Amino acid sequence: MKSIVCHGARDLHVEETETPAIGEGDVLIAVEAGGICGSDLHYYQDGGFGAVRIQHPMILGHEVSGRVLEAGGAVTNVRVGDLVAVNPSVPCGECAYCKKAMYNHCLDMRFYGSAMRVPHVHGAFSQQLVAKGSQCFAFPAGTKASDAAFAEPFSVALHAVSRIGSLIGKRVLVTGTGPIGALVVVAAKLHGALEVVATDIVDEALERVHQLGADKVFNVGRGDNPLASYADNKGYFDAVVECSGSQAAILTALEVVRPKGRIVQLALGGNVTIPQNAIVTKEVELCGSFRFFEDFAWAVELIGSGRVDLSPLLTQEFPLEQVVDAFELASDRKKAMKVQLKF
Repeated sequence: MKSIVCHGARDLHVEETETPAIGEGDVLIAVEAGGICGSDLHYYQDGGFGAVRIQHPMILGHEVSGRVLEAGGAVTNVRVGDLVAVNPSVPCGECAYCKKAMYNHCLDMRFYGSAMRVPHVHGAFSQQLVAKGSQCFAFPAGTKASDAAFAEPFSVALHAVSRIGSLIGKRVLVTGTGPIGALVVVAAKLHGALEVVATDIVDEALERVHQLGADKVFNVGRGDNPLASYADNKGYFDAVVECSGSQAAILTALEVVRPKGRIVQLALGGNVTIPQNAIVTKEVELCGSFRFFEDFAWAVELIGSGRVDLSPLLTQEFPLEQVVDAFELASDRKKAMKVQLKF
């Protein structure tokens, strides 16, 4: 089969690889669609992020859907012919956190397309993939593979929104409107938010999230402060989901969130400096959101039932052979939101 293999920065190739054999609890999947994620772009552009570097060739990708070709005898949740999304998280099931059902904090997690451990965990950008049956979630007949491939990033957004708590009647600010931020807008509206405001520094990205349901959008990269009035009377927003990784965004969040509001830090980034007094005097809750687990099944149900339509986020699909063109387009935030590969 053919796979997309990254050897380091700007060193990406389509190569022949071997399809692993399947076990009793495994399924063989013909991958149909795969979305390019921010982490894939980091590996392509820089050879990694932070201290995590590619040390040997690694297959990329973790946002995939495909058709079940073969199922082991112990698999009961999916059948041959099903269109499935594959949860890229493979927790150990044995550590202290797994035993508390905190699977996204597994101490021995194997996550597709990750160079965090050596040897690296290969990703899912291959024509065929062997996964555990428990990783696979089936969609109703008629679902498009491109829609199904949104299950993984939508899970991230759903998990972040769940960290806020009830959103009925709440006003929410989303800072950063890349693919995850855009999906957070969708998830917040779905959960009953009364108003969702989004910010970014790219007009084209803001226009897309406006079309997805954001009530107001602001470009905060022009030197003025379009959110200044939201800081009046100790703040306006009940919650902020920070999706940019920018210190400026966190500082703004602390200004515009109301007393006893909650800020959910979703984006990864480096060290930042924050005013402790603002957190103390406004009794603000600052919490993180990392990956997902049970949220994956929710994402599949919401997409498969048609309750959410994420297709407006899909900018373009590329055949496997044009993978470099696909990654280059995905790197341009003015032109692209989500780029997918067709296998």
